[in-house]
Amino acid sequence: MSSVAVLTPESFAEHLSGIKDQEMTGGVPEDEAYIPTYLEAFPPLPENKGAPGDKSGEPAGPWGSKIRPIKASVITQVFNVPLEERRYKDNSQFGDGGEEAKVCLDIMQRTGAHIELSLAKDQGLSIMVTGKLDSVMKARKEIVSRLQTQASATVAIPKEHHRFVIGKNGEKLQELELKTATKIAIPRPDDPSLNIRITGTKEGIEKARHEILLISAEQDKRAVERLSLEKVFHPFIAGAYNRLVQELCQETGARVSIPPPSLHKDEIVITGEKESVALAISRIRAIYDEKKRKTTTISVEVKKSQHKYIVGPKGNSLHEIMETTGVSVEMPPLDSCSETIILRGEPDKLGPALTQVYAKAKSVMVVEVTAPAWLHRFIIGKKGQNIGRITQQLPKVHIEFTDGEERISLEGPTEEVEQAQVQIQDMIRDLLVRMDYTDVNIDQRFHRHLIGKNGANSEYTHTHQYKVSVWIPQEPDRSGLVRIEGDPKGVQLARRELMEMAQRMENERTKDLIVEQKFHRAIIGQKGEKIKEVRDKFPEVMINFPDPAQKSDIVQLRGPKNEVEKCAKFLAKLIADLMENSFSLSIPIFKQFHKNIIGKGGANIKKIREETTTKIDLPTENSNSEMIVITGRKNHCEAARDRILAIQRELEEVEEKWQGECGRIGFTFLVNNFTAELQAKPEYHKFLIGKGGVNIRGVRDRTGARIIFPSPDEPEQELITIIGREEAVRLAQKELETLVKNLDDVVEDSMVVETRHHRYFVCRRGQVLRELAEEYGGVAVSFPRTGTHSDRITLKGAKDCVEAAKRRIQEIIEDLEAQVSVEVAVPQRYHRAVMGPKGVRIQQITRDYEVQVKFPERDDNNTEPPQENGDASPEAEFVLRKCDVITISGRTEKCELAKIALLALVPVTEDVEVSFELHRYIIGQKGSGIRKMMEEYEVNIWVPQPEQQSDVIKVTGQVANVERAKSGLLERVKELQAEQEDRALRSFKVSISVDPKFHPKIIGRKGAVISQIRKDHDVNVQFPDKGDELQDVIVISGYERNTEEARSAIELLVSTLQEMVSHDVHLDPRTHARIIGARGKAVRKTMEEFKVDIRFPQPGSEDPGRVTVTGLPESVDNAVDHLLNLEEEYVSDGRETIISIWSKHDKLCSDVVCCCVSQAPDMSNAEDFPTFGAGLAPKQTSAWGPKKF
Repeated sequence: MSSVAVLTPESFAEHLSGIKDQEMTGGVPEDEAYIPTYLEAFPPLPENKGAPGDKSGEPAGPWGSKIRPIKASVITQVFNVPLEERRYKDNSQFGDGGEEAKVCLDIMQRTGAHIELSLAKDQGLSIMVTGKLDSVMKARKEIVSRLQTQASATVAIPKEHHRFVIGKNGEKLQELELKTATKIAIPRPDDPSLNIRITGTKEGIEKARHEILLISAEQDKRAVERLSLEKVFHPFIAGAYNRLVQELCQETGARVSIPPPSLHKDEIVITGEKESVALAISRIRAIYDEKKRKTTTISVEVKKSQHKYIVGPKGNSLHEIMETTGVSVEMPPLDSCSETIILRGEPDKLGPALTQVYAKAKSVMVVEVTAPAWLHRFIIGKKGQNIGRITQQLPKVHIEFTDGEERISLEGPTEEVEQAQVQIQDMIRDLLVRMDYTDVNIDQRFHRHLIGKNGANSEYTHTHQYKVSVWIPQEPDRSGLVRIEGDPKGVQLARRELMEMAQRMENERTKDLIVEQKFHRAIIGQKGEKIKEVRDKFPEVMINFPDPAQKSDIVQLRGPKNEVEKCAKFLAKLIADLMENSFSLSIPIFKQFHKNIIGKGGANIKKIREETTTKIDLPTENSNSEMIVITGRKNHCEAARDRILAIQRELEEVEEKWQGECGRIGFTFLVNNFTAELQAKPEYHKFLIGKGGVNIRGVRDRTGARIIFPSPDEPEQELITIIGREEAVRLAQKELETLVKNLDDVVEDSMVVETRHHRYFVCRRGQVLRELAEEYGGVAVSFPRTGTHSDRITLKGAKDCVEAAKRRIQEIIEDLEAQVSVEVAVPQRYHRAVMGPKGVRIQQITRDYEVQVKFPERDDNNTEPPQENGDASPEAEFVLRKCDVITISGRTEKCELAKIALLALVPVTEDVEVSFELHRYIIGQKGSGIRKMMEEYEVNIWVPQPEQQSDVIKVTGQVANVERAKSGLLERVKELQAEQEDRALRSFKVSISVDPKFHPKIIGRKGAVISQIRKDHDVNVQFPDKGDELQDVIVISGYERNTEEARSAIELLVSTLQEMVSHDVHLDPRTHARIIGARGKAVRKTMEEFKVDIRFPQPGSEDPGRVTVTGLPESVDNAVDHLLNLEEEYVSDGRETIISIWSKHDKLCSDVVCCCVSQAPDMSNAEDFPTFGAGLAPKQTSAWGPKKF
C-alpha cells in the first residue's frame, strides 16, 4: 500500500518555520520571515543531458537527490497454466471443495506463501503467489509439480561435468530446481549414462536445459593436468610454509594440489584455465629440474625419541629450516624403527641445516622426578593451583603425573625443565616435612558409618578440625584400609579418633522394627521434619528407613543399647497412635448420589469432615468405583459413616419417568436400596469368587444382589459389600456367611509326597506353594525340613480348601512322575541363536509344550576359532562337550515335540555357488543389498573377502529361513546375470566415418537431431573430441540391431547433406531484421517451409548483405526467390513510409507559426534522407528521433 502527501500553503509555511537559520540560504535575520520563490520551493527536475554518468551539469536541487530504493521483502509472482496442461480439468469443483483448491491450501500451509487462484475464459488457470522470496519459489515449484502436467526431456553432457551441476552439498542443483520449477535427475557416479533427465513444464525444461548446457560449456574451458614428480622434491615446489606454491597459484591463476607428506604419492594435480595450467606446469618443471640438478643429500642418525622435536608442532620446525637454509629434511615414518634423517639441498647449505637439526633435537629434554604417589595431589594443589603456578611461569614445560607410580615426568626446553625440576623438588621436600600419612585397618561394614550422611562425619571432623584428609576405599574395592593424610599431629589425632569410633561401633546394638510401609511417610513427615525431631531426641541412635522401591517394612535402629531401647519404645508409641488414627471404612454409595454428599461448593462433605475429624476420600468423577473411604479414629469413622448413610437414605426415593411409544405415560415407583457388609479374610476372596468368577456368579444369579469385593488399592481389604433389595441382600449374605464359616473351620491334614519331589514345591522361594495358597483360600502347606528324610507334608486351612489343594498336589506329583529328561546336543556357538532375543524363542517352546529347558554353563575356555559373519565351519568335525548339551524336562511326548522344535531352531549353514564377479552387486552400496536380504529372510549371509576370489557364499540360519534365503539369492543372481548379459549386448559398438563438416548438421540445433536419433534407436552416439586424431570417426554403441539402424539413419542423413548445395544471395541489410522476425520466428518459418538452412552475416562482416541458403537444389532456388520477393516488398514498404512521414511534415510546417529553423532537417543530408541501395553513413543522433522502416 502506498500513501500520498499533499502539500498546501499552510503546511508548507509550517514546514519552513521549523528550519534553523544555518540551514536557510542567505543571511536572513531571525525576526524576518523568509518567503522562498516558486522555483526554490519546487525546483524543476534535472534535464537528462549527456550520458548517464556525466556529472558536468549543474547539481540537482534538493528535490532531485537520488533516493536509494528499498527492496521489498514480500514479492508477488503471477503465472498461468493453460487448459491443456492442467492436471485437474473438472471445473465443477473449482471452489473450496475442488482438488486444485485443496492442493493450494496444503502448499500454503507447508510454505507459508499466500496463493490465489482464478479461472480465465479459456479455462486456463491463473495463479498469484505472494510472500517472501524463498517461500514463493518453493510454493511455485510445488504448484507446477502438483497442478500442471509434467513433461520430461534429457540433456547429455560429459560425465565429469555432472558434479558441477550438483554443486557443493547439492546446493547448485537445489537452486536450479527452484529457479526453473523442475525436477532434475542426475545419474549416479557408477552409472555410465551421460543423460540428465529433466521433469517439469515445457518452459521450465527449456530453462533448466539452457542452464545445464551453460555450466557444461563453462567447464569445457577448464583443464586438469597431473604431474608425476619424485616425492622428495615436493617440499622445494611447495616452499617454506607453502608460500612458493601459493605465489605460483596467485601469479598463474591455476590451482596446484600437492599431496601432504603423510601421503606417499608422487602426483601433483594442476587445475584451471588451459593457459594458466600450462604456465604453472612450466614453472613447476623448472623448479624440479633445477633442484634435481643442484641438490645433494647427507644422512644423520638421531634418536627416535628426539624426532618429534625436529618436526615441531604441525611441522613448523621443518618449515623453519627450509626457510632459513633452503634444505629439505626428510623424516622416517612414525611407525618405522629407522633413526636415519636425510637432508637434501645445495652442498653449501647442508652444513647450516645440519646444525639446526641437531639444535632442534637437543632443544627439548625429558626429566623424571621421584615423589611418593600420595603426595601427587598435594603437589598439584586444589584445582591445580600449585602446578598451575609453575606452568604459567614456564608455559613450554609439560608436566605429567602417572597414577600409582612414584614419578613425575617433565618435558620441554632444557633451561625451563631444569627450573621446573628445582621448583617441584623444593615442593616435595617441603611437603615431606609438613605432611604425613598413615593407614588404619577398619572393618568395611563400618565404613558407611564413618562417612556419615553426605560425608558429615569424615569430611567435617577430620578435614577441618585436624587439617587432614581421610580416604575411605570404594565399596567394590572390598578393602579395609582407611588412609589419613595431612599434618603429622593431625594424622595421629585423627587416627586415634577413628579407632575409637570403630571400637564404639563394634559395641553398638542393631534393632529392627517392623513398621508397615504405609506409615513410613507419616513417621518421616514433610521434608523429614518429624524424623528430625526423633533424631534430635536420640542423637546417638541412627534410624534407617528402607528404600520405597524395596517395599520393605523393616526400620533399622543402631546405637548404644539403652538409647536404642528408648528410641524403639518411643517409635512404637508413635506407630500405635498412627495406627489408631489410620482406621478406615469403605462405604458403597451409588455414583449419582456422590454430588449430593459433596454438596454445593463442597459444603456437606466439608461439614462432615470438620465435625467428625476424619479424612473422607471420594472416587474421581471419571472413575467407575462407588466406594467412599473414611480414615481416622474408629469411633469418628463410624460417626462419619452414619452421617453419609443418612444422606443416602433421604435420597432413596428416586422418581423415574419414561415415555412409551404410544404417548407420554408417567410412572413413579420407589426403589429400596439395601446395603449389607460382610467381613472375610482377603485370602478367602479368590476362593469365594472361584475360577473365572464361577462361584460368585452363581450367588448373584440365585439371589439377584450385587456383591462388591474391595480393590487392591482400598485400605479395608476384608470388607465385602452386598447391594440390592433387602430380601436379595439377606439371602446373598446368608450364602456368603455359610461359605466363609466353612473356610473358617480350620482343619489339618497330611499326605505323602516323595522327598525327590519336595524341591519342585519349595524352589524359586516357594512359588508353587504361594500359588496354591492364593488359589485355595490361603491353605498353608508345610514340607519337612531338609535332612529329616520325611515324606509327609501337612496342609492346614478350611476343609474344602485343603481337599482341593490335596487334589491339585496329587495332579502335580503325577505330572512329575511322568516327567523324563531328554538331552539335545547343540554346539555352544548356536545357543544364543536358539534362545532368540531375550530368550523369546525358548520361552515360546516352554509355554507351547509345558516343559522345562535348561542350558549348560558357558565354557569360557572354548578353543574353537572365532567364527566370522555366519561362517559355521561345517567341514569341521563336531566333538560333543558338556557345554553343548541342552536338557529338556517334561512328559515324554511333550519332550519329544519340544526337542523337534528346539532342533528346528538350530542354525544350519549351506553354501551357495555365486560367481565372484557378482559379489559386489549382491552386497550393494555400503552393504545395503546384503543387509536387506539378511533382514528379509532372518539369516546371516557371509560373503568371502575380495582377495580370496571365492565363489562360495555361506547362508546361516533356521532351515526354513535358509531355504528361502537360498531361493532369494539365486533369484538375485539370475537378475544380475540378465543385467550382465544386457550390458554386454548394449556394449556393441559400430564406427562410421563422416566428414567433420557434417558433424554440426548431424548434431542439429541444441543437439535436437542427434538426440532424436539416440531416442529413436536407444543408442549412444559419441562424436570425436577436439584433440582426437580421428576427427571423422563417430562411434555408435548399443544393441547390435539398434546400432545398425542408427548407422543407417546417420548415413541417410549424410547422403542427404551431401546432395545439398549452398547459394549466396545479396539482400538489402536494412531488410534483414524484418526477414528474421521477432526472436527469429519469421526466418524459422521460412526454413521449415522450404526445408533449407538460412544464415545471415555477423555484425561487422565485410559483406553485410550476403545471406547463405543451404539445402536441396530445388528447395534452395525456391527459398532464394522467396527471399528476393520479401526484400522487394520490405523496400517498397520503407519508401512509402518515408513519403507518408514527409507529407505529414509539410502539413505540420504549414500550420506552425513559429518554429526553430536551426533544428529543421537538412533535406540534402544523405543521412537524414538516404537513397535506397546506397551505403549507410555512420549512425548519429537526429533531432527527429530514430529512423523507422
